[in-house]
Amino acid sequence: MSDDNTPVRRPLATKSHGRLSIGASLKPRELMTDRPVLKEAWTAKVITLFPSAFPGVLGESLTGKALQDGLWQLQAIDLRTFGKGKHRDVDDTPAGGGAGMVIRADVLGEALETALPRDRSRWPVVYLSPRGKRFDQAMARRWAAGDGITMICGRFEGVDQRAVDHYEVEEVSLGDFVMTGGEIAAQAMLDATVRLRPDVLGNAASTEDESFSDGLLEHPQFTRPAEWKGRTIPDVLTSGHHGKVAEWRKSESVRLTRKRRPDLLAPDQSENDT
Repeated sequence: MSDDNTPVRRPLATKSHGRLSIGASLKPRELMTDRPVLKEAWTAKVITLFPSAFPGVLGESLTGKALQDGLWQLQAIDLRTFGKGKHRDVDDTPAGGGAGMVIRADVLGEALETALPRDRSRWPVVYLSPRGKRFDQAMARRWAAGDGITMICGRFEGVDQRAVDHYEVEEVSLGDFVMTGGEIAAQAMLDATVRLRPDVLGNAASTEDESFSDGLLEHPQFTRPAEWKGRTIPDVLTSGHHGKVAEWRKSESVRLTRKRRPDLLAPDQSENDT
């Protein structure tokens, strides 16, 4: 209490993670606290029961530097703050019976209302779900070309379908397997997307000659020493002949793709390329 008997409101506890300060909040907030909210920056808004899981690995390396430099921004929205009742419940038993719990439509709906842009034409809203369309490089390019993204990290047995349908949420899967929640999937997808944003990698050519950039797996890479444990670098790569190097790399990309991911090849490539 203060001298005039007015209750003193103590600040919410925060956790320090190096340069990052993360604390509980009823509103979405930027995770790099020494940076203002940038109106023009590509923004990821992640609805999650575990906001302290972000930025996670996204705060490291090139994506972390880009986050620090304001090339993109990240807001973790704590779903629990929209929970109902004394204990801020976010889930309930599945209609029709069954095991597990389901995130409530009214709770998720209120969270989405804080995370949806006015114009969604350049802002995907996705629910990370094992029954969704499988995430790929083309999807990452589409997301990177927009203004931002809102992601819903599922938990338990999933979310009430009414919220997904009402807000026209796109369901996306990281792969054909089930995880305990969507937080790891969200970080993986955001990493693949953010690195395609201008100036994040520092060299646009870095994204042009890698797996899936042209529908093929990337060719093998080598560097010094010239010989290691009896294994040498292919002669063509040290020939200085750029045309032959390009041909070798394309040939290796097709070979590896045919061997490991034939589903990526067009019919003529699968049958005729060497």
